[in-house]
Parts: sequence; C-alpha cells; structure tokens
Amino acid sequence: MKDKKRIAVIGSTGSIGTQALEVIKEHSECFETEVLVAHSNADLLIKQALELNPNAVVIGDESKYAQVKEALIPHDIKVFAGAKAVEQIVEMETIDLVLASIVGYAGLASTINAIKHKKQIALANKETMVVAGELVTKLALDNAVNIYPVDSEHSAIFQCLAGEWENKVEKIYLTASGGPFRGKDKSFLETVKKEQALKHPNWVMGSKITIDSASLMNKGLEVIEAKWLFNLEVNQIDVIVHPQSIVHSLVQFEDGSMKAQMGLPDMKLPIQYAMAYPERLKNNFPRFNFLNYPNLTFEKADMEAFPNLGLAFEAIKKGGNMPCVLNAANEIVVQAFLEDKIGFLEMSSVIEKTLSKVAFIKSPGYSQYIDSDREARILATELI
Repeated sequence: MKDKKRIAVIGSTGSIGTQALEVIKEHSECFETEVLVAHSNADLLIKQALELNPNAVVIGDESKYAQVKEALIPHDIKVFAGAKAVEQIVEMETIDLVLASIVGYAGLASTINAIKHKKQIALANKETMVVAGELVTKLALDNAVNIYPVDSEHSAIFQCLAGEWENKVEKIYLTASGGPFRGKDKSFLETVKKEQALKHPNWVMGSKITIDSASLMNKGLEVIEAKWLFNLEVNQIDVIVHPQSIVHSLVQFEDGSMKAQMGLPDMKLPIQYAMAYPERLKNNFPRFNFLNYPNLTFEKADMEAFPNLGLAFEAIKKGGNMPCVLNAANEIVVQAFLEDKIGFLEMSSVIEKTLSKVAFIKSPGYSQYIDSDREARILATELI
C-alpha cells in the first residue's frame, strides 16, 4: 500500500470497532487512525485515543464531554460531543475511509453524511442498508463512493464476486450458524432467557447482534442488506443453516457454477479485507485445517420456529418503508428482551403487529424514513 489510509472508526468502543483498531495496530504501515467515535464508553475511548493518537474524537453522550476533553486536550487531540458532532465529524478532509460500526439505526445519519462527502465506506452497520438501502445505494452511485461490506457473509459474497462483475449471478446463499437454539421448537423457545440467547456457539459479538442471531433476525437483516449491496431481486437470495460457520456464504452463477469463501470465524478478517481492499494483507490469524472439520453440514432454515426470518423476507418483498419499520420494532423488542420485559417468541409477534399497523410508503425520502422509524418504535413500545 503506497500511502497510509487514514481511517475514521465510527463506533470504536464496540465489538467491531475494537477489532478494527487491532487490525490498524497490526498494520500501522498501511493504516492510521484519524478519528474515533464512541457513544458513551468514555473510559475506553480515552484509552484508545492515548494509544492511537487520532486527530479528533467524538463522544456521543454529551455528559461525558468534560471527562474526555480533560484527558485528551493536553495531548493535542480535538474533542467533540453530541449526536450532531458524530454526524459531522466524517466531513473532515483528512479522512480516506469511514468504518461505520455504530450498532443499529443510530449509525444511519453519519454514514449518509460520509457518502455525501465522498468518503469510501467500510460498512459494518447492516441497519443502514436495511432502513434506507434504496436511498443509500443511490447516494453512493451519485457520489462515486464504494461501499465495502464488513459483515462476514457480505464480505464473502463480495470476495466471491471479485473478477466476476460482468457475470450474471443466479443466486446467493447466505449461511447462518443457526445460533444457540438451532433445532429447537417453539415450546422450548417460549421459556428461553437472555443468558441462553447470549451464548453464541461460534462468534463473539455485541449483545444486540447476538440476540438477533439467536432469533434469526440477523439473517433477515442480512437478506435485506444483500439485496441492496449486490443489486439483487429477493428471489435470488436464499439462507442456509451451516452450524460450523466455516463457509461464510456462496455465489451461484448462471452457468450453475458456485463459489464459496471459507475460513475460521474471525471478524478481523472481513474488517481487514474491507479496509485494505483491493489488497490482501499478510496476517498471523489462525489458519483453517480441514482435518479439524471433517464434516461441513448444511440444512434448511426453520422459519416456523424462527418467524423473524420470514418477517424480514416479507418486509423486503413489500419494500418501501417496511424494512425500516421491521428494524425499528426489532431494536425495541431486543432491548425489552435484554431487560426481561418480554419473552423470546413475543419479540416476533410484536414486530409482526407493528409491521401491520404502520402506514406503507412506497418510495420514502429521508424524512419519511425518520418518521417511520419513530412511529414504529412508539407502536412497538406500546405493544410490549
């Protein structure tokens, strides 16, 4: 890599953000940290800033501003605070690439602003595409911005498509581990608690995405994201359960040939790939050994026991503001489940009722996405 890429890590204290900073440190000859953004974890943000010496940091929670400022101003690091600052910091001319890894709808505004200011995007925030995929992909096209997917499944599809851009895709298969409740029926799922749902068999992730993985909503959100990232019709996307999480996803071309991307489950690999693209950087991550995995298995996703996946397919088939409503309701129910206010299966019924009650908008603009999100959150909260 000739010049170092200057990276803004939006969501630096989360699971993806912290792993991205490890990749940056391991490849300091290729990357440098220009900006760090966190929501409220001031202690970790300060620690990261002192270690990586960025140009600027933003703490979303304004009540933590004084603490961060006091710690970093003597080190000549600019400090900003508040939601508006999170959105605006991506405009800095010195940023080459924005790693968008804020969890949930909260990541939308800064990503859209980064695209408007022609910043390349490494996208770890799938909700950006779920909520406003049509708007975001059009903006990226208009501003000649590349969006490099960080989700392991979408990174796999992206890697399989490299050198194949002219060839027609017949179908893509997103693989799912099945989560901690694979093979369980509805009667079992009625009684599960958050402690069980937070034990993912293969991946270490934040609590929101881990619950989404247990309910298969994560895979539903990925279906919607894949539609927009790869310009596909819904019937070109399928989900297959692969408990070992070694095949990260597959592409089938119109001649019937299939490509898969494989490797041990490690988020640092797709993070590194997105940040360094088109280069592949040498690393010392553990290597896959076929003899440790003599059997790779695949099975159909159970949409009856896990209705969230079906709800996601319905939302994207209908289109318009429905995926936005689905995402908003899901964020509310996941938080309620984590606070023991709602049962595991009740999450799906609240999402389904919210989808039926919010008015359908066929071609929403940005302000209508905001309104739909707000309305869905209020409705879902009332239903709980």
